[in-house]
Amino acid sequence: MRLALFDLDHTLLDGDSDQLWCEFLMDRGVLPRDPFEAQNRQMARDYAAGAVSAQAFCDFYIGTLAGRSAAEWQALRAEFMDTRVAPRIGARARALVDKHREAGDRLVLTTATCRFLSELSAQVLGFADLIATECEIDAAGRFTGRSQGVLNMREGKVLRLHDWLAAQRLALADCETLLYSDSINDLPLLSAVQRAVAVNPDAKLAAVAAERGWPVIELH
Repeated sequence: MRLALFDLDHTLLDGDSDQLWCEFLMDRGVLPRDPFEAQNRQMARDYAAGAVSAQAFCDFYIGTLAGRSAAEWQALRAEFMDTRVAPRIGARARALVDKHREAGDRLVLTTATCRFLSELSAQVLGFADLIATECEIDAAGRFTGRSQGVLNMREGKVLRLHDWLAAQRLALADCETLLYSDSINDLPLLSAVQRAVAVNPDAKLAAVAAERGWPVIELH
């Protein structure tokens, strides 16, 4: 099997789903702009620098969902997708995904963003397979604001890919694997696949790509 793996944020999406979600909620008055705007910007800087733990990063953004059910968030989520996310998925990104689909590759979107936010992006791009950070839900069906299971971030992306493959009765060695990503945070998974492509890379990933001879492309 040929697997074409894609990161979402800053790779196929020109922006970060979590940061865009926070900005959207602040614009809609759901989150207080003070102090959340400053916290959101600091988290973005820390993530880019690799200076925040995976748990702290995921919990910060999943925390925005706390206290409501998926159904209660649905109208806002649909508006968010239509107005903030879909317009940021450009023609080059769509063409790249389509190229691999037409080649018969199995497409997998793998993202640190929680499933509740990223599953609509997967649908827009035509991905049937999504590996994402999972949200904990309480007995009443509401988001607790905490993650559940292994976070799909950094080394967790490798673990989650192995788990996904095992559910398909496959192993990584059984597949031809290719990953597109923008971030040094994805270095564990980029190092685990057979072919790695740096997309709109951050400075640290660009340096690694140059050292290892990985292709570099721009989609935005």
